[in-house]
Amino acid sequence: MPARMLMCKVTGKIANKDIDYSFQMSEQSLSSRETSFLINEETMERRKEFENNLRKTGLELEIEDKRDSEDGRTYFVKIHAPWEVLVTYAEVLGIKMPIKESDIPRPKHTPISYVLGPVRLPQNVKYPHPEYFTAQFSRHRQELFLIEDQATFFPSSSRNRIVYYILSRCPFGIEDGKKRFGIERLLTSNTYSSAYPLHDGQYWKPSEPPNPTNERYILHKNWARFSYFYKEQPLDLIKNYYGEKIGIYFVFLGYYTEMLFFAAVVGLACFIYGLLSMDHNTSSTEICDPEIGGQMIMCPLCDQVCDYWRLNSTCLASKFSHLFDNESTVFFAIFMGIWVTLFLEFWKQRQARLEYEWDLVDFEEEQQQLQLRPEFEAMCKHRKLNAVTKEMEPYMPLYTRIPWYFFSGATVTLWMSLVIASMVAVIVYRLSVFATFASFMESDASLKQVKSVLTPQIATSLTGSCLNFIVILILNFFYERISAWITKMEIPRTYQEYESSLTLKMFLFQFVNFYSACFYVAFFKGKFVGYPGGYTYLFNEWRGEECDPGGCLIELTTQLTIIMTGKQIFGNIKEAIYPLALNWWRRRKARTNSEKLYSRWEQDHDLESFGPLGLFYEYLETVIQFGFVTLFVASFPLAPLLALINNIVEIRVDAWKLTTQYRRTVASKAHSIGVWQDILYGMAVLSVATNAFIVAFTSDIIPRLVYYYAYSTNTTQPMRGYVNNSLSVFLIADFPNHTAPSGKRDFITCRYRDYRHPPDDENKYFHNMQFWHVLAAKMTFIIVMEHVVFLVKFLLAWMIPDVPKHVVERIKREKLMTIKILHDFELNKLKENLGINSDELAKHVMIEENKAQLAKSTVYSS
Repeated sequence: MPARMLMCKVTGKIANKDIDYSFQMSEQSLSSRETSFLINEETMERRKEFENNLRKTGLELEIEDKRDSEDGRTYFVKIHAPWEVLVTYAEVLGIKMPIKESDIPRPKHTPISYVLGPVRLPQNVKYPHPEYFTAQFSRHRQELFLIEDQATFFPSSSRNRIVYYILSRCPFGIEDGKKRFGIERLLTSNTYSSAYPLHDGQYWKPSEPPNPTNERYILHKNWARFSYFYKEQPLDLIKNYYGEKIGIYFVFLGYYTEMLFFAAVVGLACFIYGLLSMDHNTSSTEICDPEIGGQMIMCPLCDQVCDYWRLNSTCLASKFSHLFDNESTVFFAIFMGIWVTLFLEFWKQRQARLEYEWDLVDFEEEQQQLQLRPEFEAMCKHRKLNAVTKEMEPYMPLYTRIPWYFFSGATVTLWMSLVIASMVAVIVYRLSVFATFASFMESDASLKQVKSVLTPQIATSLTGSCLNFIVILILNFFYERISAWITKMEIPRTYQEYESSLTLKMFLFQFVNFYSACFYVAFFKGKFVGYPGGYTYLFNEWRGEECDPGGCLIELTTQLTIIMTGKQIFGNIKEAIYPLALNWWRRRKARTNSEKLYSRWEQDHDLESFGPLGLFYEYLETVIQFGFVTLFVASFPLAPLLALINNIVEIRVDAWKLTTQYRRTVASKAHSIGVWQDILYGMAVLSVATNAFIVAFTSDIIPRLVYYYAYSTNTTQPMRGYVNNSLSVFLIADFPNHTAPSGKRDFITCRYRDYRHPPDDENKYFHNMQFWHVLAAKMTFIIVMEHVVFLVKFLLAWMIPDVPKHVVERIKREKLMTIKILHDFELNKLKENLGINSDELAKHVMIEENKAQLAKSTVYSS
């Protein structure tokens, strides 16, 4: 049986004659194709009822014969929204439209704006329309609004919303005694298979007169090209074409990228400082010195298989460690604590300015987000009276949903436990493989040169990090699908509840999945290993992992770099290749590539669907990256630079795929980034604590400072002797038989990283006083840093207003002018209706005002 496609066009007249005319029109279309060939009477009746009810709302329908489609079995039904329908529903939706061109000038160019000239877009692209004073549209006051051309008066995103609003509320029958309505339910039941608005036209060529402007072409030319990576975004044009919800995502991504520039510059400066001071670092010099580091015999890093080794074998690793573990680390950690505060405070200002510019000041939650989900209605067996609407509506008692909530919570907990288990498995891999690397490199003489660069520690760290990244991607792939299924099983009432529930599940899991390995290296690895002769063991079999003599910071840097960079590269490739491959596969099945026969609605149907959760995954990706940039940035000052480069590419990849590879989305409004803003605030607070702990416990800064001020005896070179001071002594004879390497040695002691008494002390191998001094200094640093950063955060949040003063003034000015314009309009209308002479009316109004003033003064005097 033939399939059927539903489409709608909201401008122009019905194209009755041929496909060419319809193809050339500037249309908004909604299309759907049935997937099943067994079209029963119930399905046919639903379609018939639905399409008849659409006609009753004032929409005009046109059916494209299946013989004109590419597959020869698909009907297309185009729906045209005439002017009367548009003005009626614009009033219902409270859409604001222009009543007068604004007399408030746009922000003036500052001296720095001329420096940024090459980054700017042409004015007609950046501001496609003048700024207007606006008011909610009323079809009874059409003369009030600036209607020059009915075909272009409503922007495409507004027409898009109006048509979807009608389709989402149009009834199609009564089933089980309940009234059924909405295109979403028809899509769920496969009455139609898909729904999407048509793009304006082809993205590679402009429209030809007298057709309206092809905004898709302008977006592709000025936004979706990678050669424009350095240009600003045409945000107003994005909003007009895709709606405020998608527009505000790109505003946020662009703002985040701009702020990353400052963090990247400071981070790069810290890295350059570490690079320039590498050769002058006393600790690295002592480790690399054959007379110092070359004479220090270190205890084996694993039992039996690993041999004793000399400290200078980690010479190169110690130099690399200094790149990120130097004096600038503390400064950068404090700077990023302040940066994240400025980022969030200035974003609130940017958001407030956006609300004014995009007429979202009096925004109310989008009705389609609060609409009941068809799945919820289908599962509901109870109904109750809505206290607001006074209508009976579907209702699901809490006791029927509690089992699913428990199941959902248990599943999320199970998967997070699975992440922890996989991390433990990677740790076991590292412990078991380390011994193999160590013995292999010791026995193979040809690897002597390689060993100076690729030590067993570095080799194990690199392979372990790569393996961990692969496990992360695999777990993430499966959990995305499971979390979506679990959320559906909870039967959320509205689309907003569904998205909020899914956000919580996905963020919690991805937080654990992506950050658990970094938390382990930063705060657990090497902290509880014990000492030679008294090591702690994992499952009583594998000895705990030790850090490099220079600390675990370089390994944390390696872990962070691999996971962060790998995720960004994989994500961008996936976003670009996946829709491209699917669209190519659909197009190759087409019988012809002729534009005249391969109609626009079929071309757009062969594009990939962005889906209702497309924007959700974009936000999730950005927030996870924000975590990498803030939570562990003290260990890797180049993280903001990597994020900056990725975001520059990300903006163009997202623009390219939306413009060329995805169907046009249904426009919807939003005045903020929603729950993601609360998540960012939470991560900002957590980042202060994590970076303070990284500087204190993972880096080597605090032990060096304690030695410098309290234990150094060299006045000319205070850090001389630090390496020797930081290593404790162990008597080889004290090794248990099952742990010591075989064979006799010509030395009787070995060194290990800790602050413990030597073997000849009465308290041998117990922590000495320096250990407690260092621990006290670390805790003091954490408390001081957190209080300083939080104090600065509080002061900045107090000093920076959420809404800039000039925005407040503009909002007041617009409200005043709108009231004045409406008053003048009603007054003139009253004059026309009553036929009163304007002079007489003015005189009458003045007399009445004087009477009112006299009465008021009398009241005051009494």
